[in-house]
Amino acid sequence: MQASSQVATVVVLLADPDAPTVIAKRLARALPALLAEKSGRQRRFDVEVVSRPFTAGAEDPSTLMRRIVEDGRAENWDIVVALTDLPLHSHRRRLVVDLSHEHRTALLSLPSLGGWRLPGKARRVVEEAVLSLAGPLSPGGEQAPDSRPPLSPFVGRLAPIRPGPVDEEELADLRYVADGPRGYVKLLVGMVRANRPWRLVPGLSKALAAALATGAIATVDDTVWNLATSLSTPRPVVATVGSVGLMIGWLIVDANLWHRTADGSPEARQRAGLYNTSTVVTVSIGVLVCYVGLMVINFVWALFMLNGHVFASATQHPLNAQNYCTLSWFVASIATVGGALGSGLESDEAIRAAAYSTREQERRHMLLGEHDG
Repeated sequence: MQASSQVATVVVLLADPDAPTVIAKRLARALPALLAEKSGRQRRFDVEVVSRPFTAGAEDPSTLMRRIVEDGRAENWDIVVALTDLPLHSHRRRLVVDLSHEHRTALLSLPSLGGWRLPGKARRVVEEAVLSLAGPLSPGGEQAPDSRPPLSPFVGRLAPIRPGPVDEEELADLRYVADGPRGYVKLLVGMVRANRPWRLVPGLSKALAAALATGAIATVDDTVWNLATSLSTPRPVVATVGSVGLMIGWLIVDANLWHRTADGSPEARQRAGLYNTSTVVTVSIGVLVCYVGLMVINFVWALFMLNGHVFASATQHPLNAQNYCTLSWFVASIATVGGALGSGLESDEAIRAAAYSTREQERRHMLLGEHDG
C-alpha cells in the first residue's frame, strides 16, 4: 500500500561520454535513496543515465539548455540534469549550474567543481538541483505550483559559488557561477583533471621510445659519467628545467595545442587564456611524470649495467649511491631532450588525444575546422 501511494519521478542524468558518464553512473546508484529520504515518503525517484554527446558543436549555455529541454520533451522525462566536462561561461563568469524550474532541467559543468572529491561534490550539486526542480508535494501528493526551494545549502558547502545573472530570453531562471580567484583555480584544476595528464606518457609511444633509447645509451657513456660527477648541483637543476621546458614547449608548438581566438571580445580572450593555462599545466604534469619515470628507469638500468671499477677508473670517483642518483638525474635530462625530438614523429592527433579529454578534443577539432574554412 505504501509503495502504491508513492509519486514516482523519473530523473535522467544526461551525460557527455567518457568521464561525465562514469560519474553519472556512480550518482545513479546513490541518488534514489538520498532523494527519497530528503523529499519524504510520498515520493520515489527513479534515476536513469543517458550517455549522449549533447555538447557537440556548442559551448554556449543557452544553446545547451535548449537542447536539454528538447531532449526532455521528446523522451517525456520528468527531470533532466545534464553533466558535461566542458568549462562553460556566461556573462564573463564561470558557470557552475543552470536551472530551469519551468522545464525542470539543469546543466552542470563538472570542471567548475574543482579536481578533488569530484564525485562527492557532483552528488551534492545534483541532489540539491533535483530537489529544487522537483519542488515540494502538496498535501494531496501533487506537485506544488510555482515552487522553487532555495539552494542555500548547495551554495554554503561549495563556496565561492554564488548566484549569477540570467537574461530574460534564456530558458534558465536560476544560475550559479564560480567567482573570484578561488573560483578560477577550482575551474582550472577541474579542467586539468578532466584532461587526465597522467595519460600523456603512455599516449606518446614514439617519444617515450626515443627517450628510453637515449637514456640507455647515455647511461653507459663515460663522457656522461664525467659530466655527471663533475657538475655542481645548480647545473643539473638548470638541465632539468631546460629539458622539461623544451619538451613542454615542443609538444605545445608542434601539435598546435595553443588556443587562438579570432574573437577580440574580453570574454573570448578570457576563455582563451583559461584554455591555454590548462594546456600548459596538463602538459607540464605529464612531462614531469615522464621525467620522474625516466629517472627511476635509468637508475635501475645503471644498477644492472655499470661496473664500479670501470666507472672509478674513468671518473676518479667511486660508484656509490650518490653517484648513481646524480647520474640517473643527469641522464633523465638528456633522455627528455631525446624524447622531445622523438615526439616530432607523433601525429598531432595522437598528441591531442594524449593531452585532452574527449570533449576538449572535439571542441578543438571544431575550432580548427572553422579556421580552415
